[in-house]
Amino acid sequence: MRVRRLVSFCLAALIAVATMGWLASAALAQGSIEREALPINAIGVLPRDLSPWGMFRNADIIVKLVMIGLVCASIVTWTIWLAKTYELWTAKKKAVAAVALLGRARALGEAREQIGETAGAVSKLVNTAVLEVQLSANASAEGLKERIAWLLERFELGAGRRMGRGMGVLASIGATAPFVGLFGTVWGIMNSFIGISNAHTTNLAVVAPGIAEALLATALGLFAAIPAVVIYNMFARQIGSYRALLADAGALVMRLVSRECEHGSALLTRAAE
Repeated sequence: MRVRRLVSFCLAALIAVATMGWLASAALAQGSIEREALPINAIGVLPRDLSPWGMFRNADIIVKLVMIGLVCASIVTWTIWLAKTYELWTAKKKAVAAVALLGRARALGEAREQIGETAGAVSKLVNTAVLEVQLSANASAEGLKERIAWLLERFELGAGRRMGRGMGVLASIGATAPFVGLFGTVWGIMNSFIGISNAHTTNLAVVAPGIAEALLATALGLFAAIPAVVIYNMFARQIGSYRALLADAGALVMRLVSRECEHGSALLTRAAE
């Protein structure tokens, strides 16, 4: 839930930045008029700071907004990485310990007592099976096993979906950030060519600063996209491993249910107590 709130806040910030970009169109028009009013020799003569911060300060307003949006996307990526890493680590640690206990248990009731309520999703798996046993005291063994298998399967799928929250944001950032950066580059180079036309010169001092500022947007797009793709693939593997642990836990629960079904409904009734 905290991850969802944080991601929602960051996405709202990105939307606000994009809105500011549209509102800045009037400022762009005014800036073009001022550039046309400058003497020809004044353009490209002033010293330019070509450090990353200097290029950001001298960039066009749209390019600045693109850069700010990409930095915000990078912050979202690393926030999801931090939160999801902790979430997966704690969930897998609990699941591994609970699966070991399930493997040693001889009955469903014994497994419930040993695991308790602190094993996260595996505890809920065991409790789901126990609850169905309590509600199906006079049911046939085959019908009981079929219902429990269906419930465990649905629970495993739901737990996998909950663990995958935030992955869509990473995929979106990894897929769109390079194109957003490319948009900033195209816009910046277009303004550089306009400056060349107004200056009536192809002097490198006129061309280079604007192109360098525009290319900085592409660099930031790659800076946001590459970690997002790497983190997405890493989490995809870890979530797959977590789902496999839940599947193992479900299989062990079904083994206990099947074992007790073979010994009669009396054992099942005692296991649910």
